[in-house]
Amino acid sequence: MGRILLSFSLLLFSFTFCEAKPLTVFFIDVEGGQATLVVSPSGQTLLIDSGWSGFEGRDADRIVAAARGAGVKRIDFLLVTHYHMDHVGGVAQLAERIPIGTFIDHGASVESGKQADELKAAYDKVQSKGRHMVAKPGEKIPIAGLDVEVVAAAGRAITAPLEGAGRANPLCAEVKPLDEDKSENSQSAGILMRHGKFRMIDLGDLTWNKELALVCPDNRVGKVDVYLTTHHANADSGSAAIVHALGPRVAIMNNGARKGGTPEAWQVMRTSPGLEDIWQLHHSVEGGEEHNAPENLVANPEEKCEGRAIKLEADEDGSFTVTNTRNGFSKRYNLR
Repeated sequence: MGRILLSFSLLLFSFTFCEAKPLTVFFIDVEGGQATLVVSPSGQTLLIDSGWSGFEGRDADRIVAAARGAGVKRIDFLLVTHYHMDHVGGVAQLAERIPIGTFIDHGASVESGKQADELKAAYDKVQSKGRHMVAKPGEKIPIAGLDVEVVAAAGRAITAPLEGAGRANPLCAEVKPLDEDKSENSQSAGILMRHGKFRMIDLGDLTWNKELALVCPDNRVGKVDVYLTTHHANADSGSAAIVHALGPRVAIMNNGARKGGTPEAWQVMRTSPGLEDIWQLHHSVEGGEEHNAPENLVANPEEKCEGRAIKLEADEDGSFTVTNTRNGFSKRYNLR
């Protein structure tokens, strides 16, 4: 009997020890910018953007707090989607607080002038102290235990469909291009993350025409489980041709109280086939009662807030859980 009990105990220990760890993602509130912390099942980290500078290091402190809460002590990879203050401004303050291994960006900026030049110079000064990669469509970011592929960067998009993608997109016939965007937004580095069957997309601030290049006339990305709203859910991104083609189960809006979260973008998401929920970092003042998620899905319902985050945990089988850190409300999205 003793041998049987010992064998059973060892078997339980083996199952516990070998239990697969989830992919964990923190959507950090940086008041209408972006800072998304990804913790791979291997423990390696990817931070997508760093929020604003100033505010006595507010955004850098929030990022570091999220990292410590996840039990990590360094940023292995920092992806700067593009050179705008709300995405790259916080890099210097962040580097003072936590080690950063490899800096990834789309290369040279397409903007110039005093503010743009100073912003890029400040980033370059910090980036020069670490390793550097230039994001190119079709290439992967080498994070152990996670598949991260660049789908757009420097105004270019992947030309070959990803695995399981490539179908004709009938929605393309109904959408018209907008005037050419010559800003850094159009240069955004966008990625698709895959953990087993789970898929999540983050396209930075990629604007209308560049998004269409990913899904028209054929959808080269395919379906996703989670869609981080492009350009904070502004109306010049996130057309039905891309959002409905991606077919997310959950959309997460990295808006501010008075930035992004437009009724137009919200309505496109809400009417996307198969969408179950929209989670928001902030209640959108512009959205009013009709174009905001229920309060339990909003991390920061008040304009003057404590900067609560949204947390996601995804398993290899494609199921995932989203949690509002303000109130502890969680919802499980089982494999469908």
